[in-house]
Amino acid sequence: MPTNVRSLGAPVLVLNLKAYPNCLGAGATSLGTLLAQRARFRNVAAAVCPSAPDLGRLAGQLPIPVLSQHTDAVEPGAHTGAIVPESLLASGVAGSLLNHSEHPLSEEEVARAVGRLQALGLVPLVCAKDVEDARRLARSRPEFLAVEPPELIGGDRSVSTARPEVIRGTVEAVHEVSPGTLVLCGAGVHDRNDVRIALELGARGVLVASAVTRAPDPQAAIDELLAGFPRSPDAAR
Repeated sequence: MPTNVRSLGAPVLVLNLKAYPNCLGAGATSLGTLLAQRARFRNVAAAVCPSAPDLGRLAGQLPIPVLSQHTDAVEPGAHTGAIVPESLLASGVAGSLLNHSEHPLSEEEVARAVGRLQALGLVPLVCAKDVEDARRLARSRPEFLAVEPPELIGGDRSVSTARPEVIRGTVEAVHEVSPGTLVLCGAGVHDRNDVRIALELGARGVLVASAVTRAPDPQAAIDELLAGFPRSPDAAR
């Protein structure tokens, strides 16, 4: 099983399962397996972010990297309820989202968490709300940074179509500070057109949630998103 999301390459589809009832336990296994199968069929890199209780089990079962939805920038010890980077490493988890709008951190906390993860060979995916936020957070040099305007998260309009200047501006701002950081597009990404535009604007992939987790037909939703990625000559036909 891959333990390092650096092996993914780009472009990449990252699926955040959040804590929806249908995405817990067996539901997380089902969606993670489906994502792995459909992404492999299209030869597109993918990763999944389940809730904390499902992390270790899915990391041991899935052929794609598993990321935590959050990590606490503290050392192992007397921190009841904390998710420490060492626990992710021990569970075979590849890395973690940080600073999602539903679990925000201070800039200092992000920098500490990025450093703690990277010191263990784990990969941070930092979320930013806008261009200037992305510029500040890029100073910690995470491998991935996803721009997600909070007002568009979970909505019907994607940032790539509603506010394309945010993606273009984020790519430019991040690369001025951290040229090696890959920028992802999040917030409202629902279909192949959203993905295609995001990639054309310079993003190296997308971070999605409700487009799949709340879809009546998750396979159809995943296939629709994957159709927006460039078709690899090695993809199944």
